[in-house]
Amino acid sequence: MAEFDIGKHCHIESCNLKDFLPFICDSCSGVFCLEHRSREAHSCSEEPVKRETLTVGGIKSYPCSFEDCKGKELLPVICPQCEKPFCLSHRHQDDHKCEKLEVPKQRMAATKKLVQKIVESKDTSKAKGRRGAKNSATAAKVALMKLKLHAAGDKGLPQTERTYFQVYLPKESKNSSQPMFFCSKWSVGKIVDFAASQANLKNNNNVLTAKKLRLCHPETGEAFQMDDTLLSLLSQPETPLYNGGNVILEYLDNECTGLEDVSEYVTQT
Repeated sequence: MAEFDIGKHCHIESCNLKDFLPFICDSCSGVFCLEHRSREAHSCSEEPVKRETLTVGGIKSYPCSFEDCKGKELLPVICPQCEKPFCLSHRHQDDHKCEKLEVPKQRMAATKKLVQKIVESKDTSKAKGRRGAKNSATAAKVALMKLKLHAAGDKGLPQTERTYFQVYLPKESKNSSQPMFFCSKWSVGKIVDFAASQANLKNNNNVLTAKKLRLCHPETGEAFQMDDTLLSLLSQPETPLYNGGNVILEYLDNECTGLEDVSEYVTQT
Protein backbone atom coordinates (compact mmCIF):
# COMPACT_ATOMS: atom_id res chain seq x y z
CA MET A 1 0.00 0.00 0.00
CA ALA A 2 1.38 3.42 -0.91
CA GLU A 3 2.17 5.65 2.06
CA PHE A 4 0.71 9.15 2.27
CA ASP A 5 1.91 12.29 3.97
CA ILE A 6 0.00 13.35 7.09
CA GLY A 7 0.70 16.36 9.34
CA LYS A 8 3.05 19.33 9.22
CA HIS A 9 6.39 20.31 10.75
CA CYS A 10 6.58 22.76 13.65
CA HIS A 11 7.79 26.21 12.49
CA ILE A 12 10.21 26.44 15.44
CA GLU A 13 13.56 25.69 13.73
CA SER A 14 15.09 24.05 16.80
CA CYS A 15 12.07 21.74 17.04
CA ASN A 16 10.83 20.99 13.49
CA LEU A 17 8.73 18.13 14.96
CA LYS A 18 6.21 16.68 12.54
CA ASP A 19 2.82 16.76 14.27
CA PHE A 20 -0.05 14.76 12.79
CA LEU A 21 -2.51 17.22 14.42
CA PRO A 22 -0.64 20.55 14.13
CA PHE A 23 -1.85 23.75 15.80
CA ILE A 24 -2.24 27.00 13.88
CA CYS A 25 -1.65 30.22 15.84
CA ASP A 26 -4.61 32.56 15.49
CA SER A 27 -2.28 35.57 15.72
CA CYS A 28 0.68 34.84 13.41
CA SER A 29 -0.92 31.92 11.49
CA GLY A 30 2.19 29.81 12.09
CA VAL A 31 2.02 26.02 12.35
CA PHE A 32 3.25 24.52 15.64
CA CYS A 33 3.40 21.24 17.57
CA LEU A 34 1.63 20.65 20.88
CA GLU A 35 4.62 21.87 22.90
CA HIS A 36 4.89 25.19 21.01
CA ARG A 37 1.21 25.90 20.34
CA SER A 38 0.92 28.73 22.94
CA ARG A 39 1.98 32.27 21.98
CA GLU A 40 4.56 32.27 24.80
CA ALA A 41 6.07 28.97 23.68
CA HIS A 42 6.76 30.16 20.12
CA SER A 43 7.44 33.83 21.09
CA CYS A 44 4.60 35.12 18.91
CA SER A 45 5.31 38.64 17.64
CA GLU A 46 1.72 39.39 16.55
CA GLU A 47 -1.00 40.88 18.71
CA PRO A 48 -3.49 38.24 19.89
CA VAL A 49 -6.87 38.17 18.16
CA LYS A 50 -9.66 38.93 20.61
CA ARG A 51 -12.21 36.12 20.79
CA GLU A 52 -15.35 35.57 22.78
CA THR A 53 -14.44 33.71 25.95
CA LEU A 54 -16.22 32.19 28.91
CA THR A 55 -15.01 32.59 32.49
CA VAL A 56 -15.70 29.72 34.85
CA GLY A 57 -14.29 29.91 38.36
CA GLY A 58 -11.88 32.66 37.29
CA ILE A 59 -10.45 30.56 34.41
CA LYS A 60 -11.08 31.70 30.83
CA SER A 61 -12.10 29.14 28.25
CA TYR A 62 -12.90 29.22 24.55
CA PRO A 63 -16.21 27.55 23.57
CA CYS A 64 -16.47 25.45 20.43
CA SER A 65 -18.42 27.11 17.59
CA PHE A 66 -19.72 23.81 16.20
CA GLU A 67 -23.47 23.34 16.56
CA ASP A 68 -24.60 21.62 19.77
CA CYS A 69 -20.99 21.08 20.91
CA LYS A 70 -20.34 22.07 24.52
CA GLY A 71 -16.58 21.58 24.32
CA LYS A 72 -14.21 24.28 25.56
CA GLU A 73 -10.44 24.81 25.32
CA LEU A 74 -8.14 26.80 27.61
CA LEU A 75 -6.30 28.06 24.51
CA PRO A 76 -8.03 29.16 21.28
CA VAL A 77 -7.99 26.61 18.45
CA ILE A 78 -8.89 28.73 15.40
CA CYS A 79 -9.78 27.42 11.95
CA PRO A 80 -7.51 29.35 9.53
CA GLN A 81 -10.24 29.31 6.86
CA CYS A 82 -13.43 30.47 8.65
CA GLU A 83 -11.50 32.00 11.62
CA LYS A 84 -13.87 30.55 14.22
CA PRO A 85 -12.77 28.83 17.45
CA PHE A 86 -13.38 25.09 17.91
CA CYS A 87 -12.53 22.32 20.34
CA LEU A 88 -9.87 19.74 19.42
CA SER A 89 -12.52 17.28 18.21
CA HIS A 90 -13.91 19.78 15.67
CA ARG A 91 -10.71 21.64 14.74
CA HIS A 92 -10.44 20.33 11.16
CA GLN A 93 -12.58 21.70 8.32
CA ASP A 94 -14.44 18.49 7.62
CA ASP A 95 -15.11 17.94 11.35
CA HIS A 96 -16.92 21.28 11.81
CA LYS A 97 -18.41 21.40 8.29
CA CYS A 98 -16.42 24.52 7.51
CA GLU A 99 -18.26 27.01 5.32
CA LYS A 100 -15.02 27.57 3.39
CA LEU A 101 -14.16 23.92 2.90
CA GLU A 102 -12.31 23.62 -0.40
CA VAL A 103 -11.73 19.85 -0.56
CA PRO A 104 -14.31 18.17 -2.85
CA LYS A 105 -16.67 15.85 -0.97
CA GLN A 106 -15.80 12.93 -3.24
CA ARG A 107 -12.13 13.30 -2.43
CA MET A 108 -12.88 13.52 1.30
CA ALA A 109 -14.92 10.32 1.14
CA ALA A 110 -12.09 8.54 -0.68
CA THR A 111 -9.57 9.74 1.91
CA LYS A 112 -11.73 8.57 4.81
CA LYS A 113 -12.16 5.22 3.14
CA LEU A 114 -8.39 4.90 2.76
CA VAL A 115 -7.77 5.79 6.42
CA GLN A 116 -10.43 3.30 7.53
CA LYS A 117 -8.72 0.59 5.47
CA ILE A 118 -5.41 1.35 7.17
CA VAL A 119 -7.00 1.21 10.64
CA GLU A 120 -8.55 -2.17 9.85
CA SER A 121 -5.12 -3.45 8.84
CA LYS A 122 -4.08 -3.22 12.52
CA ASP A 123 -5.28 -6.82 12.87
CA THR A 124 -1.86 -8.38 12.34
CA SER A 125 -2.96 -11.93 13.19
CA LYS A 126 -3.58 -12.62 9.46
CA ALA A 127 -0.56 -10.71 8.16
CA LYS A 128 2.39 -12.64 6.80
CA GLY A 129 6.08 -11.88 6.21
CA ARG A 130 7.24 -8.39 5.25
CA ARG A 131 3.77 -7.41 4.06
CA GLY A 132 2.50 -7.83 7.63
CA ALA A 133 5.34 -5.67 8.96
CA LYS A 134 4.49 -2.93 6.46
CA ASN A 135 0.81 -3.00 7.49
CA SER A 136 1.78 -2.78 11.17
CA ALA A 137 4.02 0.22 10.53
CA THR A 138 1.33 2.07 8.56
CA ALA A 139 -1.37 1.29 11.12
CA ALA A 140 0.91 2.56 13.89
CA LYS A 141 1.33 5.90 12.08
CA VAL A 142 -2.43 6.36 11.98
CA ALA A 143 -2.90 5.28 15.62
CA LEU A 144 -0.13 7.67 16.70
CA MET A 145 -2.35 10.67 15.94
CA LYS A 146 -4.92 9.60 18.53
CA LEU A 147 -2.35 8.43 21.08
CA LYS A 148 -0.69 11.85 21.16
CA LEU A 149 -3.96 13.40 22.32
CA HIS A 150 -4.72 10.99 25.16
CA ALA A 151 -1.52 9.19 26.22
CA ALA A 152 -0.27 9.47 29.80
CA GLY A 153 3.42 9.81 30.60
CA ASP A 154 6.24 11.96 31.96
CA LYS A 155 5.37 15.47 30.73
CA GLY A 156 8.99 16.51 31.26
CA LEU A 157 10.23 14.26 28.44
CA PRO A 158 11.29 16.10 25.24
CA GLN A 159 8.95 15.50 22.32
CA THR A 160 11.82 13.98 20.32
CA GLU A 161 12.34 11.23 22.94
CA ARG A 162 8.69 10.23 23.38
CA THR A 163 7.48 6.87 22.04
CA TYR A 164 3.75 6.14 22.17
CA PHE A 165 2.00 2.79 22.70
CA GLN A 166 -1.45 1.40 23.37
CA VAL A 167 -0.54 -0.69 26.41
CA TYR A 168 -2.74 -3.79 26.84
CA LEU A 169 -3.04 -4.55 30.54
CA PRO A 170 -3.11 -7.89 32.41
CA LYS A 171 -6.33 -9.93 32.14
CA GLU A 172 -7.20 -9.27 35.78
CA SER A 173 -7.10 -5.47 35.28
CA LYS A 174 -10.24 -3.33 35.34
CA ASN A 175 -9.34 -1.70 32.00
CA SER A 176 -8.26 -3.67 28.95
CA SER A 177 -5.73 -1.09 27.73
CA GLN A 178 -4.34 2.41 28.30
CA PRO A 179 -2.46 4.83 26.02
CA MET A 180 0.99 5.79 27.36
CA PHE A 181 4.27 7.25 26.20
CA PHE A 182 7.80 6.39 27.35
CA CYS A 183 11.33 7.66 26.79
CA SER A 184 13.01 5.86 23.88
CA LYS A 185 16.20 5.65 25.99
CA TRP A 186 14.55 3.73 28.84
CA SER A 187 15.15 0.04 29.54
CA VAL A 188 12.26 -2.43 29.46
CA GLY A 189 12.52 -2.75 33.25
CA LYS A 190 11.97 0.99 33.74
CA ILE A 191 9.08 0.96 31.24
CA VAL A 192 7.40 -1.89 33.16
CA ASP A 193 7.77 -0.03 36.49
CA PHE A 194 6.47 3.23 35.01
CA ALA A 195 3.51 1.56 33.24
CA ALA A 196 2.56 -0.32 36.42
CA SER A 197 2.51 2.98 38.31
CA GLN A 198 0.39 4.70 35.63
CA ALA A 199 -2.16 1.84 35.54
CA ASN A 200 -2.12 1.19 39.32
CA LEU A 201 -0.92 -2.40 38.80
CA LYS A 202 0.60 -4.58 41.52
CA ASN A 203 4.31 -4.89 40.83
CA ASN A 204 6.18 -7.64 42.71
CA ASN A 205 9.12 -7.85 40.32
CA ASN A 206 11.49 -7.52 43.27
CA VAL A 207 9.97 -10.57 45.01
CA LEU A 208 11.83 -13.73 44.02
CA THR A 209 8.92 -16.19 44.20
CA ALA A 210 6.16 -13.91 42.83
CA LYS A 211 4.90 -13.76 39.26
CA LYS A 212 6.73 -11.07 37.32
CA LEU A 213 5.10 -8.24 35.38
CA ARG A 214 6.58 -8.52 31.87
CA LEU A 215 6.39 -6.47 28.66
CA CYS A 216 5.49 -8.62 25.64
CA HIS A 217 5.47 -8.29 21.85
CA PRO A 218 1.92 -7.72 20.48
CA GLU A 219 2.36 -10.20 17.60
CA THR A 220 4.76 -12.91 18.76
CA GLY A 221 3.94 -12.76 22.49
CA GLU A 222 7.68 -12.85 23.31
CA ALA A 223 8.57 -11.37 26.72
CA PHE A 224 11.34 -8.79 26.33
CA GLN A 225 14.46 -8.87 28.49
CA MET A 226 14.39 -6.29 31.29
CA ASP A 227 17.74 -4.81 30.24
CA ASP A 228 16.70 -4.34 26.60
CA THR A 229 16.31 -0.69 25.60
CA LEU A 230 13.22 0.61 23.87
CA LEU A 231 15.44 2.08 21.17
CA SER A 232 16.82 -1.37 20.32
CA LEU A 233 13.32 -2.87 20.14
CA LEU A 234 12.22 -0.14 17.73
CA SER A 235 15.18 -0.77 15.43
CA GLN A 236 15.44 -4.57 15.45
CA PRO A 237 15.21 -6.03 11.91
CA GLU A 238 12.69 -8.79 12.71
CA THR A 239 9.25 -7.97 14.22
CA PRO A 240 10.19 -4.51 15.55
CA LEU A 241 7.97 -2.40 17.80
CA TYR A 242 6.43 0.73 16.26
CA ASN A 243 5.86 4.21 17.64
CA GLY A 244 2.07 4.33 17.83
CA GLY A 245 1.75 0.53 17.98
CA ASN A 246 0.78 -1.94 20.73
CA VAL A 247 2.56 -3.68 23.61
CA ILE A 248 1.22 -6.12 26.21
CA LEU A 249 1.76 -6.17 30.00
CA GLU A 250 1.08 -9.47 31.78
CA TYR A 251 2.06 -11.39 34.89
CA LEU A 252 4.21 -14.40 33.96
CA ASP A 253 5.82 -17.21 35.91
CA ASN A 254 9.58 -16.95 36.32
CA GLU A 255 10.20 -19.77 33.82
CA CYS A 256 7.75 -18.41 31.22
CA THR A 257 9.29 -16.74 28.14
CA GLY A 258 6.13 -15.22 26.67
CA LEU A 259 2.39 -15.38 25.96
CA GLU A 260 0.74 -18.26 24.13
CA ASP A 261 -2.17 -16.31 22.60
CA VAL A 262 -1.81 -12.54 22.04
CA SER A 263 -5.25 -12.34 20.37
CA GLU A 264 -6.83 -12.54 23.84
CA TYR A 265 -5.47 -9.04 24.45
CA VAL A 266 -5.19 -7.10 21.19
CA THR A 267 -8.61 -8.12 19.80
CA GLN A 268 -10.44 -6.78 22.84
CA THR A 269 -10.81 -3.31 21.26
